[in-house]
Amino acid sequence: MPLLLLVAGSAAIAAAARRTPVPAPLLLVAIGLAVSYVPGVPDYTLDPHIVLPLILPPLLHTAATDSSYLDLRAQLRPVAMLSVGYVLFATFVVGWALYLIVPDLPLAAALVFGAVVAPPDAVAATAVARRVGLPSRITTILQGESLLNDATAITTYRVALAAAVGEGATWAGGIGEFLLAAVGGVVVGLVLMAPIHWLRTHVKEALLQNTLSLLIPFVAYAVAEQVHASGVLAVVVVALYLGHRAWEVDFATRLQEEAVWKMVAFVLESAVFALIGLQLPVVLRGLGQYEGVEAAWYAVAVFLVVVAARFVWVYPATFLPRLLSARIREREQNPTWKGAFIIAWAGMRGVVSLAIAFSIPLTMHDGEEPFPHRNLILFLTFTTVIGTLVVQGLTLPPLIRLLKLPGRDPQAETLAEANAQAQASRAAERRLDELLADERNALPGPLADRLRIVLERRRNAVWERLGQANPVTGESVDDTYRRLSREMIGTEREVFVRLRDARYIDDEMLRTLLRRLDLEEAAAFREAAA
Repeated sequence: MPLLLLVAGSAAIAAAARRTPVPAPLLLVAIGLAVSYVPGVPDYTLDPHIVLPLILPPLLHTAATDSSYLDLRAQLRPVAMLSVGYVLFATFVVGWALYLIVPDLPLAAALVFGAVVAPPDAVAATAVARRVGLPSRITTILQGESLLNDATAITTYRVALAAAVGEGATWAGGIGEFLLAAVGGVVVGLVLMAPIHWLRTHVKEALLQNTLSLLIPFVAYAVAEQVHASGVLAVVVVALYLGHRAWEVDFATRLQEEAVWKMVAFVLESAVFALIGLQLPVVLRGLGQYEGVEAAWYAVAVFLVVVAARFVWVYPATFLPRLLSARIREREQNPTWKGAFIIAWAGMRGVVSLAIAFSIPLTMHDGEEPFPHRNLILFLTFTTVIGTLVVQGLTLPPLIRLLKLPGRDPQAETLAEANAQAQASRAAERRLDELLADERNALPGPLADRLRIVLERRRNAVWERLGQANPVTGESVDDTYRRLSREMIGTEREVFVRLRDARYIDDEMLRTLLRRLDLEEAAAFREAAA
């Protein structure tokens, strides 16, 4: 029952957020904070053994398949500077700052905290980016960072934790473990991606293909973790490859997969951000000696260090390589201080930080001595996550508007789409002539003409979006066509239902006919969304 309440409530709040100017992640966190003290609400403890292997892989999978492999490859250097360089930098800077601030805190334990809060969670940032219309380069960099930085943070955390609990970790051993996790995760992904894609293209039933699709991120994560490699990197590598080759999969599978994964991502993301807010009673209950002004001072100081450290890293990492390398200047687009500022400000933390923090053991390696200041580390992780989500998340949209960053050009994108469709239509028309010239493909004249009309319709549809609007309705010719097409499909659907009710056709035939109409309406909807 508590799980049902969490999923249903978070989904309802996320849906309501679409009607407000507040991004859904922030509203979910805020309401989670408020609800956490309502009498009768059960305690929701964020279990790292559930979040890391069961929630993180599908979220990474759906984000990676929706990303562009080509765009990420073009922005690989800045993405690597953030997902690897910044995470390591933030681990040491934030950890050292906490070591100086908190009396009697061992440096190793402080570095554990640094690794915990090092990876930004760009789910909220990219949601804002799409909503406000950031340049595609900045969106790609933020998405790429969010896909890869968790692997760096989790590996760094494991190395720091081994040193903190007294397992005899050395610098050489730590670097070796880091390289094993990183290289191993990529290798596991490379090994798995081709066989998985082969299965997806050779399994002909859409239902089986979608079942396989749901299992893929968990399989990739589990295999990599089994060999002590990074499950995060394995999931991302496999998902990027599958997303890049998705056009080779059967169309029915693609239609179903898109709907299924959108639902999965929506439910998981909503529940995860609600869980963040609901952790407040759990965190405060164990705070102990650090209650009051002292704990608040630590929280504010850590928040400021976390925010400042990202700026300290982002600006030199953005501009210094260009000053030092002519090759970078030639290959990469010239960045602006405004773009660097947005990337630096979009460093919001999320559920991965909390999940890692809750995985800190209660005791040291000997099993008797408690882990130093564990409750304080949990509290500071929580306040850092909440602080960055609320302060940076709420101010990011107005900041983007204030800086007046050039957004996407819808007319230029439509023109590029129209040119691409024109080239494809010409190729399809030549292929149709070749096929019809073969006597095995003979068709009556009206049917052959119908194929040509459909082809012409697709070719003209995009150009019509650039045309004049209807003076009465404000619609373009293409909008009117799609609306009338949906009205006709709706009328057909009503007739089929009436015939079923009159027992002229049975329910099985009704489902077949309705599916055919649904596919046509889905095609019309996709055109409208484009």
